[in-house]
Amino acid sequence: MIYPKDFEQRIGFDKIRDAVSLLCGTEAAQRLVREAAFTSDRTALARTLGETAEMRDVLMLESDYPGSGYTDMNRFLRKIRIEGTYLEPAQMTDLAKALELLAGLTAFFRGKRAEGNDPYPLLGALTEPVEDFSAVRREIARILDPDTGTVRDNASAELAQIRRTLREKAGQVDKRLQAILRQAQAAGLVDPDSEISVRDGRTVIPVAAVNKRKIKGLVHDESATGRTAYIEPIEVVELNNELRELENEERREIVRILTAFADLLRPELPLLLAAGEYLVRMDFIQAKARYALGMDAVLPELADGPQMRLRQARHPLLEKALKKEGKLIVPLDLALTPEKYILLISGPNAGGKSVCLKTAGLLQYMLQCGWLVPADGDSRMGIFDSLFIDIGDQQSLDNDLSTYSSHLINMKTILRHADDRSLVLIDEFGSGTEPGTGGAIAEAVLQQLEERHVRGVITTHYANLKYYAAGAQGIENGAMAFDLQNIRPLFRLEMGRPGSSFAFEIARKIGLPEAIIRSAEEKIGSAQANAEKHIREAARDKRYWESKRERIRLAEKNIDRTAAQYEWQLSQIQAEKTKILAEARAEAEKLLAEANRKIENTIREIRESQAEKERTRTARTDFDEFRRLIAGSETASLSEREDAIERKMRQLREREARRKERKAQRASEEADQQGDAVSKKPEKPREIEPGFHVRLKGQQAVGEVLALQGTNKATVAFGHVTTVVDKARLEIVPHAEFRKIRRNGAAAGGDSFGAFGSGGGSAGVESYDTSKRRLNFRQQLDIRGMRAAEALQEVQSFVDEAIVLGFPQVTILHGKGTGALKEEVRRYLKTVPLVLSAADEHEEFGGAGITVVKLDV
Repeated sequence: MIYPKDFEQRIGFDKIRDAVSLLCGTEAAQRLVREAAFTSDRTALARTLGETAEMRDVLMLESDYPGSGYTDMNRFLRKIRIEGTYLEPAQMTDLAKALELLAGLTAFFRGKRAEGNDPYPLLGALTEPVEDFSAVRREIARILDPDTGTVRDNASAELAQIRRTLREKAGQVDKRLQAILRQAQAAGLVDPDSEISVRDGRTVIPVAAVNKRKIKGLVHDESATGRTAYIEPIEVVELNNELRELENEERREIVRILTAFADLLRPELPLLLAAGEYLVRMDFIQAKARYALGMDAVLPELADGPQMRLRQARHPLLEKALKKEGKLIVPLDLALTPEKYILLISGPNAGGKSVCLKTAGLLQYMLQCGWLVPADGDSRMGIFDSLFIDIGDQQSLDNDLSTYSSHLINMKTILRHADDRSLVLIDEFGSGTEPGTGGAIAEAVLQQLEERHVRGVITTHYANLKYYAAGAQGIENGAMAFDLQNIRPLFRLEMGRPGSSFAFEIARKIGLPEAIIRSAEEKIGSAQANAEKHIREAARDKRYWESKRERIRLAEKNIDRTAAQYEWQLSQIQAEKTKILAEARAEAEKLLAEANRKIENTIREIRESQAEKERTRTARTDFDEFRRLIAGSETASLSEREDAIERKMRQLREREARRKERKAQRASEEADQQGDAVSKKPEKPREIEPGFHVRLKGQQAVGEVLALQGTNKATVAFGHVTTVVDKARLEIVPHAEFRKIRRNGAAAGGDSFGAFGSGGGSAGVESYDTSKRRLNFRQQLDIRGMRAAEALQEVQSFVDEAIVLGFPQVTILHGKGTGALKEEVRRYLKTVPLVLSAADEHEEFGGAGITVVKLDV
């Protein structure tokens, strides 16, 4: 079921149909575009989508694909089903072109299949039963001249004879007329520059009206002024009659030839009509594939159940409009899972909530109509049986319906027909009436949708719906990101948290008087203001801690990689140590052997010179001392090198030991915390009663029970917001804890109760003077001359502080040099989630020697 009837117009699919129709080559393919309908048949849908995806790959990869010049040959083939009918030469020419394209397509896909690894199995299977009709193409080529599109002279012997006689008779008529024309010109009856003309298929000469009775013949026509008469001289009337008869014979022979050709086609007509349908379908598939290429669309993974996981999804119509303006669209990440099947999106006006809703609805409708969708290939989309949408102002003067009445009628239809295989899209849920009443009705409807497991994407500004979604099992909050620094929407959906409307901030940017804004803040009450404040703070803290967690993960990964490198280096050092010691010992032994040879040579020389024994003894003693000195020096050198190696190995072992000790200590602390949590005995559950202080399980906001609704529900006031909640989702806040929260809230200078996501205090957190730090913070860091490790440590601290202090842009001065330091800095910045970009400074201000970092704060 698709609701309402104008669903396509509301999400913009009618414009997509129009765009694809313009890419079709035949009216029949355009008709298929108009008739393509929403389906939940998974098998048929997988085949249709697969064919389009294969055709997109063909257009993108195959330069020899013969996919142009589509012709709907069935529109004139159907007429020859009746005996005696035939095709005109122009229609036969179109048929020949269609059959040539058909032959090219069948040869292309059969050739791919013959190669063994068929890259296009679905299109190949579609092509397999189609004939190429080579005999028909040869017969058309025999009958028709491809250059003129007329029947050839040699199409039959009779036609050749008739045309030969025609040419002879025409020559005779022309000669006789030329002679008559010259005589008339000589007699002054015809102007000297007059020429032979043709009127109603008869050859005539133009004669002045005053002289027309002076030339015997038949008057066939006059000029517009009546001054010239066109006369067929009596001498050529008979010849012209013969020409006319020959022309009629020629026409009869051509009809006979064409009828014979039609008789030849008639037995093949069922196969020809099937081939014509194939060409029209290929034209239709190719048009969808060309549109998919134009918007970079893909075939997502088809899931079994009704679910949706869009990655980098884009609204095709919005993307096209922004591209004309030179702007880029912000892709959308969105998920509806079996666990969280309703997404409640909140955030500022003009922040992109409705675009998210329309994108999800349009892409799902496109998919189930057989279109590829503009998203990443790892997107996963299921099949829904029904789609419902409630969007825009549907006020009707004819039916005397207000905007809110029309919304209620839509809600009634949705509640009557929607089930767990339906996708519901509701924009500005609950709006159009008094906020308290509208919010209460919207919450009741939302509860019904959740209980039925209806899939949905819903946008709202109502705080009670955000509170309800925070504690519901099947609903997930989503927020449109907002740049508080510059007061502008970022058009990016963030799952898992509610959004703020940022009404006061936007009002200040627009220029509304500050007195009015302050008065409005006082009227709304501290609880609601604090709720908005805490939502913003939670969003900021979430981004900060997510980036911290990612950096810790990367740091742990780097440490593990470094440890592995240390172990490898240690083994290499030990092998190097053994090698160095062996080489040193060999060198020492060689040196000592050389020294001994020198000593022996010296002694021998002394003996040969017959020196005194005392002198010989002295020389020998000196050489022994020299030898000991050499040995001792070499031993000392070896010892020093061995000591250096041992020191390096000891440093590596100590560093690895310290890392393991820190890791073990963290694991022990986490285990102790878990153990403490387990060892604490749970308090005996108490029944919730009016007056008790409670909170939603997993949340921090504290409320007061006002009354009980039956046995399973309770009315709870969270600040100024009152809502009905299942008792199973509530937990009692002990009185001592409540007093502590109230005391901490009072000390903080604000009301901490009813604030969505409030922590209720800041015990144990070190004081941080943001204003003072912002004044002293410099937005440029100079790391020139530093080693890579030291520079990265400085950059990490610098970027972290810039994020905490809310600076949207900083610069890092690293110099040009070899570019190694710049490369390391850029590689690190890519791992920081809140870094939007890192690029070179403008050439006038330093160029490649400075990196400009833009931050998402």
